[in-house]
Amino acid sequence: MEVRLAPVATTRVAIVGASSIVGKELADVLAESPLAAARLTLLDEGGVAGQIATAGDDLSVVQKIDADSFDGVDFVFFAGAAVGTLRYWRSARQAGAAIIDLTGVLEEEPGVVVRAPWVLAAVDASTRLDLTTAAVVSAHPATLMLLAVSERLNAKLALRSIAAIVFEPASAHGQAAMDELHQQTVSLLSFQELPREQFDAQLAFNLLPVLGESAKVDLQAGSARMAREYAALAGPGAPELVFNVAQAPVFHASVISAMVEIAQPATVAQVETALRGGPIDVPDAGSDAPSNVSAAGQSQILVRVSAASPVTQSQASQSEESSAVRTPSTRFWLWMAADNLKLTALNAIACAGELSRLRPSGKVQ
Repeated sequence: MEVRLAPVATTRVAIVGASSIVGKELADVLAESPLAAARLTLLDEGGVAGQIATAGDDLSVVQKIDADSFDGVDFVFFAGAAVGTLRYWRSARQAGAAIIDLTGVLEEEPGVVVRAPWVLAAVDASTRLDLTTAAVVSAHPATLMLLAVSERLNAKLALRSIAAIVFEPASAHGQAAMDELHQQTVSLLSFQELPREQFDAQLAFNLLPVLGESAKVDLQAGSARMAREYAALAGPGAPELVFNVAQAPVFHASVISAMVEIAQPATVAQVETALRGGPIDVPDAGSDAPSNVSAAGQSQILVRVSAASPVTQSQASQSEESSAVRTPSTRFWLWMAADNLKLTALNAIACAGELSRLRPSGKVQ
């Protein structure tokens, strides 16, 4: 079967959940992607239909989803609530559209696979993707960060294992979670009762490994998703990953603190060289450490490498610290920060690129 990609100018793209924070980010990133010339339709539930939204420099009206919304559409990105994805994805598939799920809810559906083409080397998509389903889940942004580090270190320094703590921002759970963190912050400063509908706990000025029993945010579900995705995408024989997830009192951008172990001793500079390039940016020595603030709006994963020498004294001198940087070791600390919404959008668009190779004459057959 000959596979041809339809001309970009004739491609039609729809975003379901266009009013969500992920949907808005996706629309902006699409405007600067290979799909920039595509005809874009913004879709959402009736409550927000008619609102004006931006897609790059263009203004569009969010349309209400109906029975004809997916007719003639080539790619449908599901970026809103999980319930909306479950409600409409089969209709999009029946209309002949390729489906990219940014919510992760389609992971268990037959024929739907998780993909991370933005960080992993290109593969023959036809060997991984189901032609009859033409639907993929775009990997979680924390999974993308861990995969990027794992692939680059394993290729050059024989990575053995990663032990990490993932600090999730409020934006990972949608606008309602961000609003509640804001309201909690204001309420604490004004000595008022805290809203707890999303987290069922005080998140403002706090760091939480678990949330309240009535929380709408499910940290455990997100952690399980990351574990499944890493196992599926890294493949057999991949470096071991153990990690925990904590809810951070920040609005935006994911941060991961990780200890990595490699097979042969290397210096900090050698680890930095192995990591630098592709989706990873290693700031020069003397630069500020990566953070939620510095990562916001960036299209790369910012990584700082530190020596993991045993601490033998309560206070080490500057010369001892410098010596630790130059001394070869097999263990290193990585401090990573990335714009979680932008990573999600970039990977989703890369998923569309993979799916496009399966579209004879512009349609999946």
